[in-house]
This record gives sequence, structure tokens and C-alpha cells, in this order.
Amino acid sequence: MYERKLIPNLKCGLDLVGEVLYGKWKIRMLWFIHEGNLRPSELQRKIPDATRRVLNVQLKELEDHELVTRIIYPVMPPKVEYRLTDFGKTLIPLISAIGLWGDEHQERLRKVIMKQYAPSPIDPENV
Repeated sequence: MYERKLIPNLKCGLDLVGEVLYGKWKIRMLWFIHEGNLRPSELQRKIPDATRRVLNVQLKELEDHELVTRIIYPVMPPKVEYRLTDFGKTLIPLISAIGLWGDEHQERLRKVIMKQYAPSPIDPENV
């Protein structure tokens, strides 16, 4: 596993939040766990673009940061579920607010995001 060499800035709230939430799928995973999608296979179905390995790594990081807890049931085949901790639940209103902001600005956000995927017009001076 990756070993960090630089200590993050522990005096800035945004940097602290970044340390625990940055990761392509983490916010979505927290939301889906909040909605009741507790098993890794359910999260995989909700986020099909994420590999199982990446989901497992990010779930482990969320667990290490005390946002989710892993429950292992003593059954065969093995059954694992994730649940939000009380600390993790404090993020749900923030995630909801971000989602509402995204809904409110969908059209503009789509435009700016698609700019990076649309072919650039050819500048005749550079040909």
C-alpha cells in the first residue's frame, strides 16, 4: 500500500476534510450506504465504473477515518456490511446540500464538464 511521505496540513478545516473525503467514489459511497446499500456488491452495482479493488481501498479508508464501520457476520459464505458511524452521519446534510447544488446548476455544470471532452476547434494559425 502507498506510504505517505508528507504530513498534511492539520490546521485547515478544508485540508482535513480533503484528507478523509478526496477519492473519486467516497462521497457517493457514503451517500449510498446512507440509503441502505450496505454490502460491497450493492455498492459495486450502484457505481459500476469503479473497480472492486478501488471500492475496497476507499471503503477501508472511510473505515480508517471512522466514517463507516465494517460488520462481519459469522456465516458461510462470508457476509460483510458497512454502516455509517455517528461521525459519518454528520456528513449526510453536507452531501445532500452538495447534491442539491449540483441539481440546481446541472445545465451549467454539464456544459463546463463537457468542454474537456469536446474536440477543440482547430486554430488555422497553428496548422
